Amino acid sequence: MWQVRKPGRVRVSQADDEAPSSAEQRQAEHRLVTIGDAAAFTDRDAQTELKVQLHQSLIDLINLSALEKMSRQQIEAEVGHIIHEELAKQNHALNAAERKQLVGDVLDELLGLGPLEPLLKDPTITDILVNGPTNVFVERYGVLEPSPIRFRDEKHLVRIIQKIVSDVGRRIDESSPMVDARLADGSRVNAVVPPLALDGSLLSIRKFARVPISMDRLIEIGSIPPQLAEVLKAVVASRRNVLISGGTGSGKTTLLNAMSAYIDGRERIVTIEDSAELQLQQRHVVRLETRPANIEGRGEISQRDLVKNALRMRPDRIIVGEVRAGEAFDMLQAMNTGHEGSMTTVHANTPRDALSRVEQMIGMSGIDIPARSARGQIASAIHVVVQVARLGDGRRRLMSVSEITGMEGDVITVQEIFRFRQTGVDPEGRVTGQFEATGIRPRFVDQFVTHGIRLPASLFRPDAQLDS
Repeated sequence: MWQVRKPGRVRVSQADDEAPSSAEQRQAEHRLVTIGDAAAFTDRDAQTELKVQLHQSLIDLINLSALEKMSRQQIEAEVGHIIHEELAKQNHALNAAERKQLVGDVLDELLGLGPLEPLLKDPTITDILVNGPTNVFVERYGVLEPSPIRFRDEKHLVRIIQKIVSDVGRRIDESSPMVDARLADGSRVNAVVPPLALDGSLLSIRKFARVPISMDRLIEIGSIPPQLAEVLKAVVASRRNVLISGGTGSGKTTLLNAMSAYIDGRERIVTIEDSAELQLQQRHVVRLETRPANIEGRGEISQRDLVKNALRMRPDRIIVGEVRAGEAFDMLQAMNTGHEGSMTTVHANTPRDALSRVEQMIGMSGIDIPARSARGQIASAIHVVVQVARLGDGRRRLMSVSEITGMEGDVITVQEIFRFRQTGVDPEGRVTGQFEATGIRPRFVDQFVTHGIRLPASLFRPDAQLDS
């Protein structure tokens, strides 16, 4: 998608996931962005009405098939000329800046996602939440705030939602009123329309960074200490199976992307997702995405179907974006049958809860398996559980790294190797704490040695304080 810089907007250079260095800085940036948004959308009711009218006029006047052969600059020149004529007919007096703003907005309607385009281009925004055509919120630095953006009416909002879901082969209507989709840059989209949504259609967009966040970046913003990043690198290189656990918006997929960068480029990786979000950088990556049922209720391809098929594709590693149901059983089978180094994520608040959720998902597979056998499968398949969380200040942090050591009776044994210990909150509202080792030497260190990886023994001592 071509980029148009909106006049009146203030660009804040801080990264999507980085919290501001101080409360004053955050407030100042918030005021600047708010002022920029307000300036860019002055008299937004009249502008929205005019913009949509012009868009409808352009649909009638322009050969849409010809747009594919034209550059953004050429389209902008042609559209600008037509808009100038239409404004003259309707006796609208606009200055050059307002006309340029209007041309950009109409181009967004014609080629992009309409009112959402400025929000998608704003690097300070991480989430866009649309609660009906006139109620839009955004998240900056972990804090929700209202946005002046609005849609003309419910039909306008539904048209934008239809455009998003149709681009990835999904559909949304009264018979199928919920959908998960994605944008071209991998941003995650969820939409709900009436009759389920009572006060207007709902749209939630979790933006993804245009450049994947690396482990170095996570270290820089304090999400992970450098020593612990070396441990995770060794875990991936030594082909340990990893389960990343965390709540909604805690950074599970971001960490999975960062850890996947340590996979050897000579390995064949198969990724399986409901909506393709992973941004692996290796050359030999095979990406698979589920497919919902068609309007007749047929043709659905689930994650479980894809996991089964992936086993026939000669993968070295299988990465499932998130296990939610019966595919957990097939994923464990893959981990136990020669696909070591596989990774997946799960929604859970603690490592122990994560294992309980995987056990419940095995029951959703329809296979009658005793609880002890299911736990035995989990204990032999998963080696490391990495817990992440979103703290009260909006920042995402790695909270613990735990190792599964086997079974004692009917219980899976888990030992915590590293953890983040919160000590309080500073005057600026930021969570303070320290990463520390628990003093347990993990068994996977022996696998490190087997793969030629050596980490200092002092890293695991109970008095070891890790840099944050």
